[in-house]
Amino acid sequence: MEFVKGDKVEVCSKEDGFFGSYLEAKVVSSKLPYGSYYKVKYYNLVTEGEDPLPLIEIISSDEIRPMPPKSEPAVMFSLHEKVDAFDLDGWWVGEITGRRGDLFSVYFATTNEECVYPLKRLRKHLEWDRVNRVWV
Repeated sequence: MEFVKGDKVEVCSKEDGFFGSYLEAKVVSSKLPYGSYYKVKYYNLVTEGEDPLPLIEIISSDEIRPMPPKSEPAVMFSLHEKVDAFDLDGWWVGEITGRRGDLFSVYFATTNEECVYPLKRLRKHLEWDRVNRVWV
């Protein structure tokens, strides 16, 4: 899939501390002339220093995907259902392991941690099929 300047996307991070997360960004420059790369500006990541600015990076096309479709707010998730939880500036893939009232326990295999989230910070996990260009 080709992205153009202004497209809202998610970047699948391979950076230490963010591996396996999806970070929201906007395409700043379409495919760059030296390969399958895009320049993106993150919505929730900033530069270090006294006057932080939105972080801008060059990203390989295999690390970028369109924003998932907005879905109806979930009323309930099933035990062991795959979800994305918004934490630490990005969406992290996890599995529902329990529920207490409006709070859900989510296990993250990439970090071997379990955390608790309110429903508003969870979404159904979807994968982007690059071949057929559809969400599954």
